Amino acid sequence: MELSARRLALEALEQVAKGTYADVALHQTLQQSALQGGDRALVTELVYGSVRQQRTLDTLIQGFCHKVPPLAVRLVLRLGLYQLRYLDRIPPHAAVHSSVELVKEMGWGHFAPLVNGVLRRYSRSPTDPLPALIADLPLVSQLGCHYSFPDDLVGAWLERLGERECIALCEWFNRPPRLDLRLNPLRTTPDQLIADFAAAGYGLQPIPHLPQGLMLPHCGQAMSELPRYTEGHWSVQDRAAQWVGHLLDPQPGEVVIDACAAPGGKTTHIAELMADHGRVIACDRAPSRLRKLEHNRDRLGLRSIEIYTLDSATAEDFLEVGDRVLLDVPCSATGTLHRHADARWQPLKTRLAELLPLQAQLLANVSRWVKPQGVLVYATCSLEAAENEVQIQQFLSSHPHWHIEPPPPDFPLKAAPEGWITVWPQQQDMDGFFMVRLRRDS
Repeated sequence: MELSARRLALEALEQVAKGTYADVALHQTLQQSALQGGDRALVTELVYGSVRQQRTLDTLIQGFCHKVPPLAVRLVLRLGLYQLRYLDRIPPHAAVHSSVELVKEMGWGHFAPLVNGVLRRYSRSPTDPLPALIADLPLVSQLGCHYSFPDDLVGAWLERLGERECIALCEWFNRPPRLDLRLNPLRTTPDQLIADFAAAGYGLQPIPHLPQGLMLPHCGQAMSELPRYTEGHWSVQDRAAQWVGHLLDPQPGEVVIDACAAPGGKTTHIAELMADHGRVIACDRAPSRLRKLEHNRDRLGLRSIEIYTLDSATAEDFLEVGDRVLLDVPCSATGTLHRHADARWQPLKTRLAELLPLQAQLLANVSRWVKPQGVLVYATCSLEAAENEVQIQQFLSSHPHWHIEPPPPDFPLKAAPEGWITVWPQQQDMDGFFMVRLRRDS
């Protein structure tokens, strides 16, 4: 790969270091470049990988440097070490040489010997130097350094899962995210969509027990360039998120409300499950994100979806209107850390302090939108008990006319004795999710 591509990766990482989200920084950087194909893919890998493995890479840098170098030099070292440690297809001499040239090009030439020395020492190490560097740390920090997670996340997972399952979860989150599709049954069938992809050289695979679910093992194209996308034959949606729609179980002719709808994956799934017959009310307070929902509604040819810009935490527009209501609340997203490279570095305590009151307010207000005897499904893509089990327990304690309605015995995702479902990625090989169906008594 040309040095210019590594330069682009470094520019994106500099923006991330200033507070820009990794996906935004990468998109902006690639938009301004002329790179194509494999070079663009490798820039993406370098940026996301360096952010994801940041703690491990910094542990190695600290172990090899007597003094912590400036941030710009650390970013170059992260890029070089990431290539050496995680990318077998790049020869070690190329990773070392390009990093030395890059630090010179960036105006930090006097650090070139340091960069050269650190990377050569690592590449020539007969064994992995990391275990010796972290041997004296507590277990939480050892795991955090080895798998590149902050101690607060690792500590919470250790407490809930034990060491073996915690390690398995960390390993799962460090794998590249898989691409799941959801076919639109109003426009195609599984066999037809598989045939359409096969004709274009792609091997779609059905997802067991999930009627609309298909997995795409390999994809090097933009979604809009894949077969039948513009015709509305499918959407991108992880299998765990698809199960939320099945737990809600919307029926044709009903009034169903999606209270936090944008960007609309679950809204469009609801409409498809209802055969586009009935009324699907989609609410969100972000007009910019609702535009994506509007686009997908039209692309998929769904006529039952009505879009409203409002704040579901306070709005009284739909009191006792919904036969079924979905409340997929804003959350810490700790079940989808593999999809968001920088999310693991956002302090969990700070995020929860903002999210927990909002979730409780949403649940209390949106529950008033449900008709007597109606259903509300509460869902998060979080693994944190405070956002999940605790929120539901607190809601039920102050709303005596509600109860948990467990899924039917043949529901493929098994519920806990309390009736809620927690999806652990390392056990079920899908995004982490929490979902529970609540029934209003009167």
